[in-house]
Amino acid sequence: MKIRIRENSIRFRLTKSEVQKLCDEGVFEQQTKFDDSVFSYAVKATAAFKNLQAQFSNGTITLLVPNELLREWYKNEKVGFYHTQNLNNGESLSLTLEKDFVCMDETIEDQSDNYPNPKMLQG
Repeated sequence: MKIRIRENSIRFRLTKSEVQKLCDEGVFEQQTKFDDSVFSYAVKATAAFKNLQAQFSNGTITLLVPNELLREWYKNEKVGFYHTQNLNNGESLSLTLEKDFVCMDETIEDQSDNYPNPKMLQG
């Protein structure tokens, strides 16, 4: 799972196996470890919301995804889900959850579990 954070915008990208695990088990979580702490990021299915919602607590960003959005997401062509969450301070947080596609430019990261890039399939 990759996350990209820029100001009030968070984007989660999941590989094929990560999407399937999320759909099957209702949660996918990873960690980045530092000397004195751990930063965690998770995507979890929920019945509590009708749109994407994010929470940050105890060093963990959790993206909550309505159950109905995840139904068979790993089988269908839907790329992702998008929502702008209104915050209590009057600001907003842009949320994105997407399938991770193979990059079209050169990269050193392992992309064997990524989805085929639709732009590569076009003639």
